Order: sequence, then structure tokens, then C-alpha cells
Amino acid sequence: MPDLRDHEEVLRQAVRRLAEHSPFAESMAATTHGETVSVDSKSRSTERPARISGAAFRAWAGDRWVEGATSSFDPASVRSAVEGLLPALRAGSKGPPPGESSTTVGRADTPPGRPMHDLGTEELVARVEEMRSWIGGPASIKVSFAQVQWGESERLYLNSTGANCFQRVYRTHLAIGAIASENGKTQQEMFGAGGLGGQELLDRVDQHKALDVATTVVSLLSAKEPPTGRMNVIFDPGVTATFAHESFGHGTEGDQFVRKRSYLLPLLGKSVAPEFLTLVDDGSLPGAWGSVAFDDEGHPGARTVLIDHGRFVSGLYDRESAAAMGSHPTGNTRRAGFLDRAFVRMTNTLVEPGDRTRDELIEEAKDGVVLERWLSGMEDPAGGQMQIKVARGHRIENGKMTDLLGPMALSGKVLDVLRNVKGISGASDFEMTPGFCGKGHGDYLPVGDGGSYVLTQAVVGPA
Repeated sequence: MPDLRDHEEVLRQAVRRLAEHSPFAESMAATTHGETVSVDSKSRSTERPARISGAAFRAWAGDRWVEGATSSFDPASVRSAVEGLLPALRAGSKGPPPGESSTTVGRADTPPGRPMHDLGTEELVARVEEMRSWIGGPASIKVSFAQVQWGESERLYLNSTGANCFQRVYRTHLAIGAIASENGKTQQEMFGAGGLGGQELLDRVDQHKALDVATTVVSLLSAKEPPTGRMNVIFDPGVTATFAHESFGHGTEGDQFVRKRSYLLPLLGKSVAPEFLTLVDDGSLPGAWGSVAFDDEGHPGARTVLIDHGRFVSGLYDRESAAAMGSHPTGNTRRAGFLDRAFVRMTNTLVEPGDRTRDELIEEAKDGVVLERWLSGMEDPAGGQMQIKVARGHRIENGKMTDLLGPMALSGKVLDVLRNVKGISGASDFEMTPGFCGKGHGDYLPVGDGGSYVLTQAVVGPA
């Protein structure tokens, strides 16, 4: 199968041409293809878009970046895209761009033993239909559904300081769910998983997982209303993962610091959480949904500690924001595609496990709620407020987990929730969840979030 390395020489020539008129030039070429199969009680659909490919070119014009792109690797098309940038480069000064230019040379291509593209559409449809059939359930389940989505993407980064980074990434995501309705009340339950890999990831859904979905969605029809007010709360691993993303996600992206749009900037170097809490962004995490071998400025994916034993120690940086903050790039420059701008973005953001057990946290809470199965999260990077919605939970009474509760929402100040953390459960509870994160009005990228159980305080109420 052809890959981006077949076009390396024409892209290298383009970078050399730009470098004749600029102190720094780079190219980021990308190609992607994949397939989505969805099956529900009444229909099925398959989508296999055409391969999308192209290259972005960027060069420093003395006081700003100039960019161009092409959707063809034909030499004439590449040359046209590059020549269109030269007038601006000739008119600019020759001062160097801010920050560190990558000199990384590397290749990252580890295909799974059973790639998804070997499965074939007909067999994949059969697998997805089988997943859905496992849900079964009583008459109150009106709809059951299953979906598998896979993608293979390549990226080739070249620049005028010698960086040459090629990576091929294989991602697979799956979900099963059910909608139940009875006496005018409707509830939904879902299980999802995803990561880097191929057909082996489909094994994360089995009949036991499907039965749990069916049992839970029916139980939710008779779930009690959650209490309202400030109280002790325990996040399940998925909610902790969402909290990690929303609490120290966009607010730690270095471009937000430079624009003075993050409430966290004045807190750098200060304590924001108890000493036993460490929160990181790790693009090098093996097999995780948001992992990258190299970012789109040619820096290796890396583990960046954001909160180190309670102290806020770093943000996430591209070359420009790192220079402005007196730091170094952290491997977090990402483009959603070759036609999209490069932004500072998260990879896998997670709260590291602690040394408690879930039962110990429930006993310590005494009274409150457990928040389970996150639905959505939202953060205000400028003001420090956040909201998380969950599909269900449980009441905690006298140190025991009791009644099943319906959908809930948590809201409040991020720093209040962080400073009130009383405990974190251990590595055996730790989970990574796959998701997509946008910046501004779009630019969606795969990101991973992780955590185990966390005991804190927050304001909750019915969603």
C-alpha cells in the first residue's frame, strides 16, 4: 500500500524552496481513511469515506507565519502551493521564529496483529450486529444499538532544521447501548471503549458487558431523583477522566496563557490540590486513544506533569507559547487535518491513581453520591467554572452505597473541587476513556482521559 513516504522527496523540495526565502519552513502531510458501521433495532448503515490526503506548508515571514496547503502530492500542485507563499516571505524580515525548531528524526509504525482493514465490510457488519443482539432484554427496551468505527492515519513532518518524522496510527472505537421506555419515562445506557489497535479491541465488548447495559437501563426506569446541593461526591473512573480534561485541559494550553485567557496562569508554581494528587498529559502512553509519536511541529509525544503532588507546575506548549513562557515545547502541537491550523492541544489527560480503595472512599464520604457514566463536560478557561453531566449514580448513606439515582449534573469552581479532594483509589480501578475534543468552533481531535475513583465535594442536582 502506498504511504506518505512515497512523496517525501517532493515535500522535501518544497521545504527547501521555502527556506530559500525564510529562516524556517516546514511541511505536515497527512492522509486518513477508515470505516464506520452502525446497527440499531431498525436499520444498519456503513460509511467508508474516500481517503483524504494533503499537505500544509508553513514558513516564518519575520513577524508572522504564512501558510498554504494542497490536496494533491503532484509536483505541480505542491509547487503552486509553495510559490503562493513566496511574495509574503520576500517582503518579510529574516529574523528567526520564536521557540525551538525540532530536529527529531523518527519512524513510528506498529500495525496491530489483526488490522481492521483486513476484516472487510460484510464481516464487520456481522460482528456489530452480533454485539447488538447480545443486549436482548425485556419489552421496556425499545432500541438497542452498536457501532464500530476505525481509522488509519499517517503523518509526515519535515522542516528546514532537519526534522523528519513519520507515524502511522491505527485507532478503533466501539459502543453498544440501549434505550428503555416505560410509563412515559425514558432512559439510555451505553458502554464504549477505544484505543490504538485493531480487531483485538472488539473483544472489549462481550455478552457480560451487553447484559450489564440491558440490566442497568431497565433499572434506571425506577431510579430515584438525586439530591440537590453541596455534598460529598465520588467520581467513577470515567467521571474522573472527564474532570481531568475539563479542570486542567484547555486552561493549561499555552496559547491561552499567552492571550491571558486562562484563570490558571497566576497559579503557576502554587499549590492547587492536596499533595497526593498528580495530574498529567501524556501523549506517549502506550495504546491510549490520544497518543501520538510526534506532534505536528515534530516534537515527540511526551509525558507532561501539570499538577505535581498538588502543585501546578506546567502548561502544555507549542514552540511559540513555550518561548513566551520561558519553557520548552511539550509535544502538544496538533492539527485536526492538513487544512486546519496548528494549535496547542491535549493528548491523554489523566489523574494518576492513589492508594485508597473505592469502598474506603465510600465509607469516608458517609453521606453523598457516586457519579457514574459521564455524558458531557464543559469548562470556562477564563473563569474557572465547570459542569459535568452523568447518566446515573448511587446514593451514599451511612458509609454504604444504596439507591440507584437518575441523571445528575455537577457544577462549581474547578479549584474548589480540586482542593476538596480527600482521596483517590488505586491502579486497579484506573481506566482510560476515548473521546474527541474541539477548540473554538471545530478542529476536533482524538483525546484520551483517565482516572480512578476520587472523593471530593461539589454541588450536584438532577440533570
